[in-house]
Amino acid sequence: MDLGLNDRVALVTGSWRGTGAGIARALAAEGAVVLVHSLESDGADEVATSIVAAGGRAHAVAGDIRTDEGTAELVASVRAVAERIDIIVNNYGVADGTTWPESTARSWHTSYDTNVVSAVRVTDAFLDDLRRGGWGRIVFVSTVGATRPGDRLPEYYAAKGALPSVTVSLAKHLAGTGITVNCVSPGLIATAEMVERFTEQARRRGLATDWPTVERMILDTAMPNPSGRVAFPDDIGRFVAFVCSEPAWHLDGAHLRIDGGAADAVT
Repeated sequence: MDLGLNDRVALVTGSWRGTGAGIARALAAEGAVVLVHSLESDGADEVATSIVAAGGRAHAVAGDIRTDEGTAELVASVRAVAERIDIIVNNYGVADGTTWPESTARSWHTSYDTNVVSAVRVTDAFLDDLRRGGWGRIVFVSTVGATRPGDRLPEYYAAKGALPSVTVSLAKHLAGTGITVNCVSPGLIATAEMVERFTEQARRRGLATDWPTVERMILDTAMPNPSGRVAFPDDIGRFVAFVCSEPAWHLDGAHLRIDGGAADAVT
């Protein structure tokens, strides 16, 4: 299937590592020009270089989107390498928080600003590009916790839980413009950090440390799902690439869970 992404310019926030890097690689593999974002200068160089080495097109851009000033720096960084943006993937987020007894007004505000307002800043900064082109894709990356929050990190789950609502509202606002807005919520992802963490747990339990054994331990002890597998960043990336594709033109205002069924929800 031709996803129709060739020569589209895609900005993926927080793509210097983990899930964001997987999304950037997938979009580049479909022919998009990918802007690999980090908060700090040079932070995205390694991922951008690896995409180019694999035959894709990518540029590193930077700006601390947690502030208005940093977002302005991102805009300048983007304009230095691209005249327009066609796709915005708001992947950046931080799974920080406390517990109900330890949380404060400050911790709640910080989590909301990091996981929601930062995405709104980036969207607002480049929305006119999409409007002018008469075509665009905006994707907010949430989490399985938006549907299935835990009792820890309540600030984080509440913030991520706001993104499906933001998605529907923005989709309605952009009706008839050719711009779609969707929210993707992954379950547990086998990022390098996550694999390292669970591999160490397996070692401490006296288990083998090959991936099939570690994966089985994750599913048995951390987050079971009906698919019986744990997704890697590139798996999430391929799904996001489809959501951004031309064939997905009628997919709009949706909250799409890619968690192997872990959310255990009807809607």
